[in-house]
Amino acid sequence: MRWRARKTLRCVLSWNSTATNPRFRSLSVTGTFPWCVKNGTALTDGVVEVKFKPISGKEDQAGGLVWRWKDGDNYYVARANALENNVSLYYTQNGRRNTIKYVDAPVAKNQWHTLRVEFMAKRIQVSLDGKLYIEVDDDRIVGLGAVGVWSKADSVTAFDDFRYGEATAK
Repeated sequence: MRWRARKTLRCVLSWNSTATNPRFRSLSVTGTFPWCVKNGTALTDGVVEVKFKPISGKEDQAGGLVWRWKDGDNYYVARANALENNVSLYYTQNGRRNTIKYVDAPVAKNQWHTLRVEFMAKRIQVSLDGKLYIEVDDDRIVGLGAVGVWSKADSVTAFDDFRYGEATAK
């Protein structure tokens, strides 16, 4: 298996990857805080990006990214939510999700969006559809970690074209 997924009673995960295109293809998730991380990834500084489409959900319609993922209880999350029309940045430590920043942003339901996170040392930049919405310094989760996708609650979200890489000097 190339991806590792959170196992919860409420979590439904499915994905498709082919031998000719081993890159992440698509994923639909629902659950409390479902995540799916790419096995074998270990980045300290880098970039992670995904296209996502919020399809439905009464409580949430969110799509997000995780990085510096140590385990299911310790990682960063950036997410965009179509019901709230915002982009948010969190850290999850010892299983507890904590807010770093919320910013209003247009997130249309049933449309594809691109969420991108660049992280270098303490600096974190979160962009949606090519526009920078969050730029902060935070050092609560440091060192190597995996990367992947994330969602929330009753969100039904499609993901596609997942990309990641090491940071390059600017």
